[in-house]
Amino acid sequence: MATTGAATSLLSPLSLHRLTATGTTSASFSFLRTSSPSSFPLLFSSRIPSKIPSESSAIKASSSTTFTESQDLKVNTIPTKPIEGQKTGTSGLRKKVKVFMQENYLANWIQALFNSLPPEDYKNALLVLGGDGRYFNKEAAQLIIKIAAGNGVGKILVGKEGILSTPAVSAIIRKRKANGGFIMSASHNPGGPEYDWGIKFNYSSGQPAPESITDKIYGNTLSISEIKLADIPDVDLSSVGVSKYGNFSVEIVHPVSDYLDLMEEVFDFSLIKSLVSRPDFRLTFDAMHAVTGAYANPIFVDKLGASQDSICNGVPLEDFGHGHPDPNLTYAKDLVNIMYSDNGPDFGAASDGDGDRNMILGRQFFVTPSDSVAIIAANAQESIPYFKSGPKGLARSMPTSGALDRVAEKLNLPFFEVPTGWKFFGNLMDAGTLSICGEESFGTGSDHIREKDGIWAVLAWLSIIAYRNKNKKPGEKLVSVADIVKEHWTTYGRNYFSRYDYEECELEGANEMINYLRDLISKSKQGDKYGDYTLQLADDFKYTDPVDGSVSTKQGVRFVFTDGSRIIFRLSGTGSAGATVRIYIEQFEPDVSKHDLDAQVALKPLIDLALTVSKLKDFTGREKATVIT
Repeated sequence: MATTGAATSLLSPLSLHRLTATGTTSASFSFLRTSSPSSFPLLFSSRIPSKIPSESSAIKASSSTTFTESQDLKVNTIPTKPIEGQKTGTSGLRKKVKVFMQENYLANWIQALFNSLPPEDYKNALLVLGGDGRYFNKEAAQLIIKIAAGNGVGKILVGKEGILSTPAVSAIIRKRKANGGFIMSASHNPGGPEYDWGIKFNYSSGQPAPESITDKIYGNTLSISEIKLADIPDVDLSSVGVSKYGNFSVEIVHPVSDYLDLMEEVFDFSLIKSLVSRPDFRLTFDAMHAVTGAYANPIFVDKLGASQDSICNGVPLEDFGHGHPDPNLTYAKDLVNIMYSDNGPDFGAASDGDGDRNMILGRQFFVTPSDSVAIIAANAQESIPYFKSGPKGLARSMPTSGALDRVAEKLNLPFFEVPTGWKFFGNLMDAGTLSICGEESFGTGSDHIREKDGIWAVLAWLSIIAYRNKNKKPGEKLVSVADIVKEHWTTYGRNYFSRYDYEECELEGANEMINYLRDLISKSKQGDKYGDYTLQLADDFKYTDPVDGSVSTKQGVRFVFTDGSRIIFRLSGTGSAGATVRIYIEQFEPDVSKHDLDAQVALKPLIDLALTVSKLKDFTGREKATVIT
């Protein structure tokens, strides 16, 4: 049975016009959304956008479109052609919004995903769909739902208003025993009509799809010829409940409920509340107008008794309030200014766009992510009920400092060093050999789910502080964040650490620099002198997964010196344009009398050496880093 009509899409730098012509699903109508720079509240607002066309302009039908009918569900078969540039990176496919809005761009990738999965992984199965609330998520959700239905998915769980943090998606997949889930996010990258959008798929364990699947997806994007699109109306994302369409159903769920249940299983909320509700303890949580704004009030205010004014930038916005939702000292400036004020709060934390990253601060004190995961691991057994039997093992990404290594050694725990990318931790967790892990890029987590988890890290820190102060009477000096960190340094030594990010470099120059460094290490040998430092090892990090035997190569150029100092160079795969060059600098200091130096002062000789060895300015033209952590 043939359809009638066609669909067209028009894009301009200033506005997006969506037009759909008469077809099998509805009478003709149009949808207009301007790309004005205003911020768009998503959750705690009465604003509900006008109905999105049932056939997104991101997919274009033709007059030759046909459909089949199965158990009352009509499925349109839409002809399409391969589109270049759809190779999935370490955290899914990320591009500018306008790229995803191109004809069939998103639809091709979603269909290629289904073409890559074994039928038993999605036919009549349960999937989860959610995202960080950024611009284009709601439109994308409608398209994903229809393609899922068209490919025979039985049911899809969707967060209300399309909202689900990345950790919450992983939690729901595991709790509901779903076959997998879609996460609509570009993580910590900016949102809005001119900025970034992304999509990734997590498997039944709740972890990001392995390279074996993402490679298949890319291969199928190069040969795709048709898209299967169910002929169903748009789903009302604003109301919790179930909608049925023949043999397919959509359940809208509250974004917080399942995740909050899990957090209450992991942590002692009564212990944390005893701290948070103290009159002599103040905290600030900066949601950065991102997805954790939906979680902050139910968890920190309603459950734990924090004051309402402890939540900063707590309304999720489609463009993150014109901000860059990356919780570091550069982009989380609102929180940094609060915490470094004369009478700042005792504890501060921030999370990123999709809620999987975190930054921890004390009053006028910054906790590096490398120190944060080490301190959580060192204190987990006594402070967090989930770890009452002790962690099974610890792991970090290769560029992350060696602070966690020292905790693993003292606690006599298995330890793993993996490439950057959370999926590498997942196999170890599923094998029962890993409990707590982290990345220097503000990612910390445990085996309660298979993603890093920003709010989990905040609750872990509050648990440690609460445990240390549980016997403190009102008026007694509380053990502070700085006290806990400095005590840790006294026990384990301090790993001075810094990361220099050079964002959106020209890809050609960045690649030339890395190739130059690879050539340099191929000629290097143990004992070579680099200024005052003597080389112990120079390589391009290679990892063999101890669980499945898979091998990952070219994961970062390392210079390791005889005193334990390290310089690491790598290109980040988490952006949507150009290349981000990252330089990691680390030096271990066991002398307690030298623990209070500023990291930039302590590391200056190594930083200067890194810039000289890499010839970064010559290759990239950059004189200053975009972000220094």
